[in-house]
Amino acid sequence: MENILVVEDDAEFNRIMCTYLLRNGYSVQGYQDPMEAFDKFYTNKYSLIISDIMMPKINGFDFVKDIREKDSEIPILFITALDDFGSKQRGFHEGIDDYMVKPIDMDEMVLRVGALLRRSRIENKNRLNVGNLILVRDEMAVYNDGKEIDISPREFTVLFKLLSHPKKIFTRSDLMGEFTGMMDDNSLRTVDVYITKLRKLFAEIDSFKIVTVHGFGYKAVIK
Repeated sequence: MENILVVEDDAEFNRIMCTYLLRNGYSVQGYQDPMEAFDKFYTNKYSLIISDIMMPKINGFDFVKDIREKDSEIPILFITALDDFGSKQRGFHEGIDDYMVKPIDMDEMVLRVGALLRRSRIENKNRLNVGNLILVRDEMAVYNDGKEIDISPREFTVLFKLLSHPKKIFTRSDLMGEFTGMMDDNSLRTVDVYITKLRKLFAEIDSFKIVTVHGFGYKAVIK
């Protein structure tokens, strides 16, 4: 179930939003204090954030800025009474994904939440973050701190599969199944070559390691 964080200092409006989201099958936690919400963000896993802008202690812009320093991917929806272009511009500049102006239609809010979550799921399937590494499936590319690493498509496919399922043991046949239908001993031994190259290529990366499971195959361990 998708878990949504609602940050709104108006208690009644907070309750109404949470109720609508719950009725539509989402798990929801609502907070009136943005500082408390930020603390909860550190200890809970959320799929999406809904936030007001004008709130006590910290405004929505600063709240989003702090969130983005921790998580650059989570969808964020502003729901606010501010309808000027400058506020919208600043919101998107700080990293929000959508913006609604009060008063809002609750059914429309639910539709927008669904669209943001669908977009996020598609993006998550295409991208994989491991420490400072970003693997992009559509590009078959790996970036370390923004710098692209030279890797072949087959090496990338093996690495993406291993890192997508950390600690899961893959046989050589599992890993080569991406490339060929009928496999002989020679093609299976090719996996060992790819693993050796990947270990050398990422020898200086300390966010993961590829472990040999003798008699079975390989697994990735995230550090």
